[in-house]
Amino acid sequence: MANARLYPFWGSLTEALRTGRPQNEAKRGENFFAALYADPGRLKSFLGAMKGISLGAAMAMANKFPWDRYQTFVDVGTAQGGLPIQVAQTHDHLSGGGFDLPPVGPIFEEYVDSHGLGDRLCFYPGDFFEDPLPKADVLVMGRILHDLNLESKKILVGKAHEALPEGGALIVYDAIIDDDRSGNAFGLLMSLNMLIETPGGFDYTGADCSSWMRNVGFRETYVEHLVGPDSMVVGIK
Repeated sequence: MANARLYPFWGSLTEALRTGRPQNEAKRGENFFAALYADPGRLKSFLGAMKGISLGAAMAMANKFPWDRYQTFVDVGTAQGGLPIQVAQTHDHLSGGGFDLPPVGPIFEEYVDSHGLGDRLCFYPGDFFEDPLPKADVLVMGRILHDLNLESKKILVGKAHEALPEGGALIVYDAIIDDDRSGNAFGLLMSLNMLIETPGGFDYTGADCSSWMRNVGFRETYVEHLVGPDSMVVGIK
């Protein structure tokens, strides 16, 4: 995906910095996500790329988060389902699944079935801005918030708080930028990638995300490194 799609857009980084506007398919009047979700083959390739870039973080999260305190979880914006697979394989007592737009369903289910976990993981179709989030003890959002502008980030964190039970947890993971913005070069570069790809998206620090969580009512937050440039921000309701 980086070679075939993103590389040419980065050639317009200077224009992106000067104008603040996306440099992807939007320049031709196209909506990238609308075109992507209308093409099953292209969508499957994209979802596989999202799984690949998140797999290391998913494996680390399966081992570092205290899953023994919970029974159910849902991965919001699950793509192919890499994180639910890793968590379910590591913790036999958990059940849950993934939430994403309806066209993702068959791709998710095929991947889950290939791992023999169809009895514990199911697909929840929906749009996280239009529909309520699924009910679960733990909700996960990986590489979702950085696509969005600040207002939309806060709305989605608030919807997660509403969906969780008392004592439930929200896990947000991304290439979280260190608070003084001097150490995580990958996170800073990813924020530039969001400038190229979206009209308002940006990557953020752990302190930023913790403040959004606290502002909607999470009583406790913490940041924990996962692997490489990736960290998770956890909010407890």
